[in-house]
Amino acid sequence: MVSIHEIRAAALELPRTEEHLIRDRVKFRVGRIVYVALSRDETTMGIAYPKEERDHLVTADPLKFFPPSKSDERYNWVQARLAQLDDTELRELVFDAWCMAVPKRLAAEHALRMDLNPKTTWRRP
Repeated sequence: MVSIHEIRAAALELPRTEEHLIRDRVKFRVGRIVYVALSRDETTMGIAYPKEERDHLVTADPLKFFPPSKSDERYNWVQARLAQLDDTELRELVFDAWCMAVPKRLAAEHALRMDLNPKTTWRRP
């Protein structure tokens, strides 16, 4: 199981990321765009994820992922159970969510520096 400490480490190493406490929930964002948000009890986290691919992800691994609340279904968002994630998967999810919140150029530059492969279809235009 990953903890807030691993999530914080993964998120804060990414450029332009800020951590905020909003309504008793830890959130990581770039500017005004939130890309990771923890539940109040820190057992689940919401991550930026393309809504077109959300159903496929949830169906493929329903023990790990679940859809957002009804009020958040209109957003590019999915929920994950922290108990089901390992550190490597967490870092990939946080990085891909961050890629959706930053300009393509910044994501590509950071991916090259870190030798990562961003999922280019997930990033906003």
